[in-house]
Amino acid sequence: MCKGLAALPATCLKSAKDIKHRIGFLLQKPDPPPEQRAVKEKTPAGKRIDPVDVEKWKSSFSNVINDKAGQATFTAFLRSEFSQENIEFWLACEEYKKTSADKRPAKAKQIFDQYVDMDSPSEVNLDSATREETRRNLSAPDVTCFDEAQSKIVTLMEKDSYRRFLKSKLFLELCQSPVSGTCCGLDKSVKRNLTHSSHFLPLCA
Repeated sequence: MCKGLAALPATCLKSAKDIKHRIGFLLQKPDPPPEQRAVKEKTPAGKRIDPVDVEKWKSSFSNVINDKAGQATFTAFLRSEFSQENIEFWLACEEYKKTSADKRPAKAKQIFDQYVDMDSPSEVNLDSATREETRRNLSAPDVTCFDEAQSKIVTLMEKDSYRRFLKSKLFLELCQSPVSGTCCGLDKSVKRNLTHSSHFLPLCA
């Protein structure tokens, strides 16, 4: 007849607690890398990145920056390289194009001071001719004020950062097929570790 846990030897109880601790540790999900956390934070709750969209990102940089999830993923990658000012400038230019005419002068000055001017807080890599042309555009800023500068930064990202992005761990993991090796709610690797830990079970009478 079972006498309960109190009847078990102290060494047996200690072994049982050790097993519980090991199982709890194995079931813990490791923290994702910073770039993956950034993608998750920018992706709407409950919405997963569509594998079809990921395939489109491979074929064209335009498909990346014109897709919300693509923007978030690429921004996370650039942040890991400390060059997120490029995509931030591109997004600011896109937003500027939607600005009403009466608010354009102030908005244009803000963008120029933040990204274009020499030694600005988030200065992007522009040649002096483009920088000066953009400065002149501030005198009568229309919807095309930043077109040349924006085009140069897009070309820079496409020829440089985009190529590294396609080879990055972040992107390659998104390209992987969904894992089907889940059993009883446990990942195969976790289940295998639990099996290997079975020799820690106490042999109590």
